[in-house]
Amino acid sequence: MEKPTSTTPVEPRRRALPPRWLALSLAVTALVLFLALVPGGVLDKSEGVGAAVCGRIGSHTFVIGARMLPLCARCIGSFVGALVGFFGQAVVLRRRRAAEFPPVHILVLITLFTLAWAGDGVNSFLEFAGYAHLYEPSNPLRLIVGTLNGVTWSALIYPVVNFTLWREPSPERAIRGLRDLGTLLLLEAVFVALVLLGWDWLLYPLSIVSALGVLTMLGGVNTVLVLTVLRRENLATSRAEAIRALLIGFTATMVLIGAIDIVRFLLTDTLSGFPGL
Repeated sequence: MEKPTSTTPVEPRRRALPPRWLALSLAVTALVLFLALVPGGVLDKSEGVGAAVCGRIGSHTFVIGARMLPLCARCIGSFVGALVGFFGQAVVLRRRRAAEFPPVHILVLITLFTLAWAGDGVNSFLEFAGYAHLYEPSNPLRLIVGTLNGVTWSALIYPVVNFTLWREPSPERAIRGLRDLGTLLLLEAVFVALVLLGWDWLLYPLSIVSALGVLTMLGGVNTVLVLTVLRRENLATSRAEAIRALLIGFTATMVLIGAIDIVRFLLTDTLSGFPGL
């Protein structure tokens, strides 16, 4: 007589984030390797981070204390602007798990921000290449439109990161209206003013913040991509678990930056701008 087959369903294995020790070990290893392989001090290592995303043409870059910042005017605006936008939404507006995009009228405004950034970039390229252009480009204008573009980046990436990261993201908008957007723009204005003032003592803070801006933007995007590919999205229930997930994105970011820097150095023999520009 045949034994009856069991009909008890097998529970699927619960997805889980990598162990804390593994996530931390990989992140620390990637960071230490980068710091060891990029020669020089803090400023040089900040330039190493910036070199992964920015060509840094000398005439398009702010100089403080006889040294160029790690990113050109447009890129420092975009990446630090995004960093300030993340900070504003998470800390100032206190929308730490907000996972909804801004309302339509705000989306229209920030789209105009990015169109202004792109238009100024085209005009700047035409001037640099010796073609007819609409107006004379300037680093202050590059900085301002770059910063506005950074607001756009942060407004779009921040809710996506939260939606991917948390098991129970908050069904609210981080930027609810013009008042919230105005708050972010005031924070951005402080950053722009500091760059334009260009006091010598700001060289190190602005260089470090530039690197942090790149790491934040790339880290946010890579966290979303890696968690999605590994099918580890929507698992964080606490701050500790969120940090563990973000460390995965940070590790991927350091590997990406290191790989780009190696290729760039092999092609140009430098991480400081491009020879002849």
